[in-house]
Amino acid sequence: MSDLDPRPAETLCEPAPGPGPVAERYPAREVPLGGVRGVFVERVLPQRDLPTVGAWCFLDHFGSPTVTKTGAPPDIDPHPHIGLQTVTWPFEGRIRHRDSVGSDVEIEPGQLNLMTSGRGIAHSEYAVAGAPAGHGLQLWIALPGDRTGIAPHFEQHRELPVVETPGLRAIVLIGALAGKTSPAIAYTPIVGADVRLAAGADVTLPLDPRFEHAVLVIEGEVTVAGEELAPGPLLYLGTERDELRFGSEGGAHFALIGGEPFGEELVMWWNFVGRSHEDITAARADWENHDVTRFADIAGHPPRQRIPAPPLPGLHLKPRKRRIGPARD
Repeated sequence: MSDLDPRPAETLCEPAPGPGPVAERYPAREVPLGGVRGVFVERVLPQRDLPTVGAWCFLDHFGSPTVTKTGAPPDIDPHPHIGLQTVTWPFEGRIRHRDSVGSDVEIEPGQLNLMTSGRGIAHSEYAVAGAPAGHGLQLWIALPGDRTGIAPHFEQHRELPVVETPGLRAIVLIGALAGKTSPAIAYTPIVGADVRLAAGADVTLPLDPRFEHAVLVIEGEVTVAGEELAPGPLLYLGTERDELRFGSEGGAHFALIGGEPFGEELVMWWNFVGRSHEDITAARADWENHDVTRFADIAGHPPRQRIPAPPLPGLHLKPRKRRIGPARD
């Protein structure tokens, strides 16, 4: 997973108190990956006013049928990450993942793929020949400050817990939901779930009221907390909800994300999540200087086959404050 923007904007995500229950829509924006022959994705996190939901700090929907521009999924050469976990959850297609801790696996639908960067990791993603076009979600989770220096590692989970009730089936990707806990390693109180509603469903799902939550519809339409939601925007639901009511006339598929409001400042730039301008500049320098103690080479890739870091902005990275306010239409 990568941010391929050649001129990435800096983002400093400041902590904010939980807003209580709200219902705010944040539009998706189409973002190109891989240049003119690449593919456009819908990105709903980060937002200027909502850089995080819990520790979730990045969310792309790739292969979305609502994207107006199309293209072939790009092969993404080796590139670095710090300070985060990447989550890849495909609905269709297959991706070959290789990384600097020795992983060489195919990412397939129905299995969770979780890469923890810690102090530093590099990886690549290539389409598998003959596989159908990709469709799925790619997300980042910010690591808390006391975990940013841990050793990088990669996990695949093919057996995940499921929450089932008449009309609803939720796969718990990471964290805990309705008494079911994923085996994936989480470093903050968090939840991520893939949820499907049957046609005509009217279901109430218990939540952790300490968490803030958000919903992204993949397919169909769903009514959640009294709001009618179709594919495209992210619906942010705030905190202090101990349950959510979901309904759908024709059936729906959506993602539910949440977690305790993240209590640390985050500076996000390119593929790095740090705490300061200096964190970002140091990581960029280590990548450009080919520091293999931090970003080891990936087996099967020549050392020069790598994505160069974009130039840093001319000014010191500045804060971008999180807005907590009334619900928006």
